[in-house]
Amino acid sequence: MSALQKSVLKSKLPPSGMDFTTTRSCKARALQRKRDYDPIEWTPFFDDSKDIVIGENTFHIYTKGNQGPTLVLLHGGGYSALTWAEFTKSITSMIICRVLALDLRGHGDTHTTDDEDLSGDTLAMDVAAVVKKVTEGNPVILVGHSMGGAVAVRAAEHLDNLTGLTLIDVVEGTAMDALTSMQSFLRSRPTNFSSISQAIEWCVRSGQIRNIESAKVSVPGQIKNNETNKLATHDIKDVLASSIAHSNENLSVSIERDDVIPEDKVGEDDHHDDKEEEEEEGEETKEKTDKLPTATKDFATQNKKYSWRINLSKTENHWSGWFKGLSAAFLDVPAPKLLLLAGIDRLDRELTVGQMQGKFQMQVLPACGHAVHEDVPDKVAEAIATFMVRNKFAEPASDFHRVFPAC
Repeated sequence: MSALQKSVLKSKLPPSGMDFTTTRSCKARALQRKRDYDPIEWTPFFDDSKDIVIGENTFHIYTKGNQGPTLVLLHGGGYSALTWAEFTKSITSMIICRVLALDLRGHGDTHTTDDEDLSGDTLAMDVAAVVKKVTEGNPVILVGHSMGGAVAVRAAEHLDNLTGLTLIDVVEGTAMDALTSMQSFLRSRPTNFSSISQAIEWCVRSGQIRNIESAKVSVPGQIKNNETNKLATHDIKDVLASSIAHSNENLSVSIERDDVIPEDKVGEDDHHDDKEEEEEEGEETKEKTDKLPTATKDFATQNKKYSWRINLSKTENHWSGWFKGLSAAFLDVPAPKLLLLAGIDRLDRELTVGQMQGKFQMQVLPACGHAVHEDVPDKVAEAIATFMVRNKFAEPASDFHRVFPAC
């Protein structure tokens, strides 16, 4: 066992003053570990979840707050509006604002007459139509991640009430270069999951989302029930009720069995269980460092109850259209702009020149993956809140202290 694994295992041990010397406690801990990936509903993060009907199309949104400017949050390809859950909780505690998180066409609980039309212009017109209907002229700040960032830049052209624009980890040059390996990445993902919890576990173990608390609420918005063809979010209540009942039943059975274990064998069983748990924890640590295809293999033979809400591999004909010309279009937006990146190496030449000319504010947030707003939601919220207060778009909450990035 490596020093790193020993360190991780040691950090998971209970305080020395606690007594975990019975098989009952070991079983309880095992059950608790199985519940680590249980999904979470949207209700702790948003005030409302509703449909907006525009023509023959129905767009699903989540909202929070009733004062201040409106932050319109646009997710990346394959994600859903729930990807902004943890960010919403953070940003609304820092500044006085409203939040509107939208399921884009072909994603989440949004349903249109043509879910396969994911061209940049179509998505931008969708966003503009929803924003105009919901915000009613209230000042708007568009915030987009990845594909959602490209859509935000195009939607900005159609909004008279736009006051600010923020892009998260999307740069034309880097995005265009990454498209060549996108199909390979998509093929490496499992296509089906036996449960919502398993999908959450895969997203965390594979590194797609590094924040497990965010994954618990966002992943159900990315998968659908193959039997009902509905988003997995509609199954969460039943799943949690079943999980609690099953856990209580298993715990009750284990307690009854513990009562009849001879005293002279308790120590042996405890040692055996603890050893199994150590091995499991060590394996889990190793799995988190494995490459994506390796983590995917563990899910290849499972039942096919859930699958991805959208088949991203079939949208390839739209990929280049999302990002081509993005840098120039971003720089041309007259409103104040903020670019948040997971690494400085993502800047292309056009944006590098624009940043040196002071055409937009930029901040790098290290130690996170592509889903920056999920991995470090507090830091992203702090950066955007500071941007909005600095430009006098919003008033700070009483306990918010601006932290400007160092030069």
